[in-house]
Amino acid sequence: MKSFMQTKENIKRDWYVIDAAGLNLGRVATKAAHILRGKHKPTYTPYVDCGDYVIIVNADKVNLTGNKLEDKKYYNHSGFPGGLRERTAKTMINEYPEEMMERAVKGMLPHNRLGRAMGKKLFVYRGETHKHDAQQPIKMEI
Repeated sequence: MKSFMQTKENIKRDWYVIDAAGLNLGRVATKAAHILRGKHKPTYTPYVDCGDYVIIVNADKVNLTGNKLEDKKYYNHSGFPGGLRERTAKTMINEYPEEMMERAVKGMLPHNRLGRAMGKKLFVYRGETHKHDAQQPIKMEI
């Protein structure tokens, strides 16, 4: 019996929506990364982008455990001397919850061109509404 290897021509992609309200950031991110990679499918192939689309709503209502609101830092550097910007998780969740969720999920994807292609199938929204109703997303419970 031959092993099945997925090709990009015969991929069927679904849409999933995850409600992050009241859930831990890492739990939501691991589930989203799992779906984006396609590991939930029996036809998973490591070198093919066979994952599905993921919509995360209520990113501003996600939980952080312990003292992460004050202790966890997010860094950006402009590339110029003195261009290091440092933000705490508290400012990130108040001002940029979409970016915080995207960073958590994309950090769990491969760090190559395949991972970048998987990351383009992630959509994060601050509130309850999203603009992908036409795709008829399936509600994912965590």
